Amino acid sequence: MSLIKSTVIMSLKGPPGSGKGTQSPIIKDEYCLCHLATGDMLRAAVAAKSPLGVKAKEAMEKGQLVSDDLVVGIINEALEKPSCQKGFILDGFPRTVVQAEKLDEMLKRRGVKVDKVLNFAIDDAILEERITGRWIHPASGRSYHTKFAPPKVPGIDDVTGEALVQRKDDTAAVLKSRLEAFHKQTEPVIDYYSKKRIVANLHAEKPPKEVTAEVQKVLS
Repeated sequence: MSLIKSTVIMSLKGPPGSGKGTQSPIIKDEYCLCHLATGDMLRAAVAAKSPLGVKAKEAMEKGQLVSDDLVVGIINEALEKPSCQKGFILDGFPRTVVQAEKLDEMLKRRGVKVDKVLNFAIDDAILEERITGRWIHPASGRSYHTKFAPPKVPGIDDVTGEALVQRKDDTAAVLKSRLEAFHKQTEPVIDYYSKKRIVANLHAEKPPKEVTAEVQKVLS
């Protein structure tokens, strides 16, 4: 599928379990974009001992949150990679309006902006069943569900045959606190981008294939 413009910058929004993790590898492959998940990028920067990674490690070791400026700096560094030249998907960032503003400032200096925000809209009540049945293939990010999208062999990745894992935070108790944080911090970010008229609301309660079709329609 051809790209609409040379750089597509997309942010995926939605509560935990809304399907962002299922759809992002599909979008990444179909549009040849790089997938930037800030948690993974922070760990990679720390492992690579880059100047920003060293600063991030210092903050983490002191039990502090990594500053917004540092995270934006790490995203800025990642954009130099050849794989990110056509565009990228931001997953898990920005989580707050302040982060969205800092991201906009950094992108503006590069002469680009967020083109599209995909909002995976879903009712909280549906999420518990989704979350507690979720299994992940850590290396690729492929996700499965015991009920909705089971692997061919229980506990095994379809592609590599490697073991699947369940994330420690995929429990009903942790979900409750994560949803509270999402409604308090991230919903205002969706409002922030809505004012810029770049938010596409997806019906995330639908089966994955139908959500993929919605995404394709929005991006075509």
